[in-house]
Amino acid sequence: MAAMSHHRPPAPVDPLDRTRFPARPWELAETAYEDSDLGVTETLFAVSNGYLGLRGNVEEGRDTFAHGTFVNGFHETWPIRHAEEAFGLARVGQTIVNVPDPKTIKLYVDDEPLLLSTADLEHYERTLDFRAGLLRRSVVWRTSSGKRVKITSSRMASVVERHLAVMTFEVEMLDGHAALDISSQILNRQDGSDEYHVTSAAMGEGVDPRKAESFEHRVLDPVLAEPRDGRLLLGYRCHNSGMTLATMVHHAVETDNPWTAQTSVSDDLAKHVIRVEAQEGRPVRLEKLVAVHTSRGVPPRELADRCSRTLDRALHRGVSALQEEQAVIWARFWEESDVELPGQPELRQAVRWNLFQLGQASLRSGSHGIAAKGLTGSGYGGHYFWDTECYVLPFLVYTHPQAARNALRFRHGMLEAARRRAAEMAQYGALFPWRTINGEEASAYFAAGTAQYHINADVAYALMKYARATGDDQFLLDQGVDILVETARLWADLGFWQTNGNREFHIHAVTGPDEYTTIVNDNLFTNVMAQINLRAAVEAVRELRASDPTQFARAVTRLDLADHEVEAWSRAADGMHIPFDDEVGVHPQDSHFLEREVWDLDATPPDKRPLLLNYHPLVIYRYQVLKQADVVLALYLAGNAFSAEEKLADFAYYDPITTGDSTLSAVVQSIVAAEVGYHELALRYFYAGLFVDLADRHGNASDGVHVASTGGVWSALVAGFGGMRDHGGILTLDPRLPQGWPGLTWRMRWHGSRVRITVEPEQVRLAVEVGEPVSLQVRGEQVHVDGDEVTVPLADQGPRLAGSPSAHAGTASIPTDRSPDGPARPAAVVPHSWPEEEWESTASPPREAL
Repeated sequence: MAAMSHHRPPAPVDPLDRTRFPARPWELAETAYEDSDLGVTETLFAVSNGYLGLRGNVEEGRDTFAHGTFVNGFHETWPIRHAEEAFGLARVGQTIVNVPDPKTIKLYVDDEPLLLSTADLEHYERTLDFRAGLLRRSVVWRTSSGKRVKITSSRMASVVERHLAVMTFEVEMLDGHAALDISSQILNRQDGSDEYHVTSAAMGEGVDPRKAESFEHRVLDPVLAEPRDGRLLLGYRCHNSGMTLATMVHHAVETDNPWTAQTSVSDDLAKHVIRVEAQEGRPVRLEKLVAVHTSRGVPPRELADRCSRTLDRALHRGVSALQEEQAVIWARFWEESDVELPGQPELRQAVRWNLFQLGQASLRSGSHGIAAKGLTGSGYGGHYFWDTECYVLPFLVYTHPQAARNALRFRHGMLEAARRRAAEMAQYGALFPWRTINGEEASAYFAAGTAQYHINADVAYALMKYARATGDDQFLLDQGVDILVETARLWADLGFWQTNGNREFHIHAVTGPDEYTTIVNDNLFTNVMAQINLRAAVEAVRELRASDPTQFARAVTRLDLADHEVEAWSRAADGMHIPFDDEVGVHPQDSHFLEREVWDLDATPPDKRPLLLNYHPLVIYRYQVLKQADVVLALYLAGNAFSAEEKLADFAYYDPITTGDSTLSAVVQSIVAAEVGYHELALRYFYAGLFVDLADRHGNASDGVHVASTGGVWSALVAGFGGMRDHGGILTLDPRLPQGWPGLTWRMRWHGSRVRITVEPEQVRLAVEVGEPVSLQVRGEQVHVDGDEVTVPLADQGPRLAGSPSAHAGTASIPTDRSPDGPARPAAVVPHSWPEEEWESTASPPREAL
């Protein structure tokens, strides 16, 4: 699983070692134990339900890169210390807490511990079952005395009872008898070292802004530590945030062997130790049920009562029934979400792993957000970004609209804090935080954080996508209108009118999605998305006025809304400056982007990648070089605002100077490459996005799943190769099936109906599986679809352009009056007047990196 980060995507080949990870379409299996990539496999085999997540750490506790058990939204706060203070900088950081770890189950056979890294293993297999929502492991171990022991285990985060995790651990002597000791534990790993006083490898030296911050104080202050009704109970309060937590564990033992049990509880460690005189062929089965409840301030003792009730319900149903219920929920998930790729088992497995991660991050997130890493790791401190709205919500809107609604309600719950933030930034309306857990801005590096005002438009964009795809106008008019009004107010106040030939509306001093270019004027993405935001607000207010005068009157009072505001938004949207350079023939990323020198990515050594970890921000900011798609993302999200010719020219210009340093980029580049005709490149980018975590392409999968990228995989399939768009609430298809693919099938929700869509080289087949008939367009032809399958012939799969845009595309057209030799293309953008070693010692990455 070698790390890769190149500006050109790798060849579209399966990168996994199939002798170790066999291509099984419905599960990720590992058939040989390796300790060289523990951090990656802990992420790949994590289980979560959207509220509670457990990394794929081995049960034995040892041989681990980073232990992790996380609860959505459960965080600690800490003061942000700025080297130089300024008004309005974020003051309080927020970081997800590694809650007490219930996964550890240690095994001793005749006092010999099972440690996978040194054990003599006759058999090893671990599987993440996408249909069962279950992690399983099977091991046959030969002890130093020659006795063979079979160990099987399972682990799940329940999607029925979101506060519940269920584990089983079964040991059977295959040869002879032995004294078995099974030590089941809950351990507070957040505060310092583990039980062996070994600091996690994830807390090693080096500065990487993609990792979580470490704390300088004890985080979890103990409040409860006691056995209760034979169960283990630990309760804590976060030192600064005041959030509270209770964890309770119930154990059940089944065996025909003689056994005894002993329990001990202390502040940071609770144990249930089972001692068995095990006979050959007589298994010992341990069932471990874990309940976790958290709150912003409810006393831990009350949370403990809730844990008791959760465990009582689980015991009443039993482990087998809980696992069956889990499988039923996941079967329903796949009915709505599966993307079928005939005859390609490696791709089917990889696609389903990515989709499974979307389900794990969202199914039971409830009133919480969806973090950049879900609940699979502590990367990015457990923060919520724009990832949710632009990458995850499209998947949820069209497959699981209730989960999308929940995510939007979470943003609505942030609105008051967003109003306060806007006021702090001397603006009217609301400004959503760039990164947050509790609704307050936690971005310490404002240039690539708070300055990304487009977060407002991203939220509004997702809101309108949800409303138009589902027909849930009631949500739009009850809650969504508040978001639209307050975000529109921000744009109207932030922008200004300027006359330079034409009277246009400009937005200055912002940062777009590309974090290698910051604090610019008229960022194209921001302006285009703000325009959409403003028009959506106007549309929603006028619709509310016409459809429900009473509700409209309430909104007017609640929002202090005036007619002149709505008219001002409409004028600002119509007058929005959309930059275009006639000489180069492209949309500039911002007003001065084309004036900068071009960074020669082909001449940049691999050891200088990613750029943000090897060059000072100011160095990067001086060049035409992109961390991730910016204009190209606008071409996708606001595709109806650009002509086909503009899309092709823009993609050809920006693709060669996009580094691929962000996991958010490849999937978008795949979508637009497919649309404009670079079909081979689209497939390469698709593979790059598909295997971001599975092949650890960016070298940081150990920090957790890149959830936005997994959402982008769905979009690359459905919007890229399937050609699906829904601009203006009109569903359209214009397929771009890759060469050699026999077909592509997906299902999507549209106004309550579930539509099955199959794209084949010469036709599209459509059918409504659930609900009322649906109307859509296939390449401009209106098609009415009901329960009977409809077939629409296809003349082709769109334009076909070989290869990829030239690495020098666009540079020759840039004005050359700045230098007699034209724009400089430095070999590695290292100033020649500085010794290289001195330059390296002064390099410092920005604090934001998504």
